[in-house]
Amino acid sequence: QVQLVESGGGLVQAGGSLSLSCVASGRTFSSYAMGWFRQAPGKEREFVAALDWSGGVTNYADSVKGRFTISRDVSKNTMYLQMNSLKPEDTAVYYCAADRLLHRIKGNYGIDYWGKGTLVTVSS
Repeated sequence: QVQLVESGGGLVQAGGSLSLSCVASGRTFSSYAMGWFRQAPGKEREFVAALDWSGGVTNYADSVKGRFTISRDVSKNTMYLQMNSLKPEDTAVYYCAADRLLHRIKGNYGIDYWGKGTLVTVSS
């Protein structure tokens, strides 16, 4: 059974940092692109960041560029999201995703696998 499990969410003050992890199990994701999405209350799920199978190609939403960093450790089947300079508008449930094709993650369509999410709350 394929699973993506996020962790690392929590409550942090504005300006603070959090690091999210996504551990994949049930198969090897070394050839998969992976990404992070978020959904704030009352809003649609939106793209945050993605990287290709090697980790050498990364993409970010404009709203997080320069503050968030996506990375992966293929040997551990784990992806990370380092979030710095957090703002109250970053408050959301954060989801990790995996797909064979990077453009499907960037375009948020037809994605193969999703995690169940971890809540990040940024207080002002």
